[in-house]
Amino acid sequence: MLRLLDAPDRREWLRLGALSAFGLSLPGLLAAGSTRSSGGKAKACIVLFHLGGPPQHETWDPKPDAPAEIRGEFKPIGSSVPGIRVGELMPKTARLLDRICVLRALSTNDNAHSSSGYWMLTGQAHQPTNSENSKPGAPNDWPSVAAIVQHLRGRSAGVPAAMVVPEHIWNDGMLVWPGQDGGFLGRSSDPWRLICDPSQPSFDVPGLSLPADVAGDRFGGRVGLLERYNKTLDGLDASRAVERFDVWNRQALDLLRSNAARKAFHLDDEPDRLRERYGRNRWGQSVLLARRLVEAGVGLVQVNWTRMASDAGGSPAWDTHARNAQRCKDVLCPLADQAYSALLEDLEVRGLLDETLVVWMGEFGRTPKHNGNGGRDHWGHVFSGALAGSGVQGGRVIGASDGQGAFPKDGVVRPQDLTAAIFHALGYRPDTEMHDTLGRPLPISRGVVPRGVFQD
Repeated sequence: MLRLLDAPDRREWLRLGALSAFGLSLPGLLAAGSTRSSGGKAKACIVLFHLGGPPQHETWDPKPDAPAEIRGEFKPIGSSVPGIRVGELMPKTARLLDRICVLRALSTNDNAHSSSGYWMLTGQAHQPTNSENSKPGAPNDWPSVAAIVQHLRGRSAGVPAAMVVPEHIWNDGMLVWPGQDGGFLGRSSDPWRLICDPSQPSFDVPGLSLPADVAGDRFGGRVGLLERYNKTLDGLDASRAVERFDVWNRQALDLLRSNAARKAFHLDDEPDRLRERYGRNRWGQSVLLARRLVEAGVGLVQVNWTRMASDAGGSPAWDTHARNAQRCKDVLCPLADQAYSALLEDLEVRGLLDETLVVWMGEFGRTPKHNGNGGRDHWGHVFSGALAGSGVQGGRVIGASDGQGAFPKDGVVRPQDLTAAIFHALGYRPDTEMHDTLGRPLPISRGVVPRGVFQD
């Protein structure tokens, strides 16, 4: 039974962190006025973040005329658009190039996962650049794109404005990257992070249904009880931990009250054939979950490529310091190609592609030359990404790298330009204002929407 205290201690609040008043455990899983433009028409955005840095040579920017130590063992293949070729490990994606705009001159000039990733996720350069294992916090506390969307759209009808699945991004040692939260906007702008594995047969999100012994009227009473208990915090503890606790409580209650949100997690409602099409793995099913979440009204869903049990030490995810060709051929490209193409086709069939922006990205690319272990190392000087969906001109390539895929040749796109494109698609001008902790107005993006990406 819940004990009401005049001055609850931290331990008591941590006990309440599981929403014991309702018998729920969702908060633990969720740990984690704007000016509109007339240009964007996207209702939602799905960001596919390929952790580790996908090699541009094996994906979007093959270099068949480069020396063998640069071009690698794979050949380019034609696509649905004459003159545009991609790596042979992306056959399903190649057939959909008429819906895709490829960015071949993304650049950060930053070769560290943490700091280059911070720039890609926020549109703000890390201070300093090339800083590995950098920690969240000032001066690198610019909010992520997902957090800014959460801030701009707020809470609506129980459905979050922004979510991150299936987990956050971290370096070896569980060192969390900066640029994944609300930063100076505060904890209420944190995107809702759900740690899960939708590929598991028993996939379930605890707390998305009322306990059997809690009727509707009792639920309302318990909500009121917790809200009264929350008021005892006033003047007692303004720490981040308690602030986050209260945010998670509100998130859990909103999801519990929303039929659309609850149904989004019922992947078993999807036909087996469609689930197989996405891929019966954590990445593929997380991408499918993202589609269901935007269908339920979530504004932005970021899907992070996570480490797998089979990943070799020192070369996890797309961080192919060793056996680059083998990793790309056996694991990475097949999973990415399958899920990405399935998402685009699925959205199109459902009539959602015209109102959903899909972003394919990573924190940087890989070195032109292979190292002694047959791997490619970190390379932020030039790499590739892709946009598809709402308002995007498909069948186009923006920018180019040089003959070795080493440096931009023309049409360079900086991370802030990519964030400007995302906000533009969602209907926000890049100069839309937000405010830091001192109340100073700041633009949501300091970039410029790349020319040629969107239809006029």
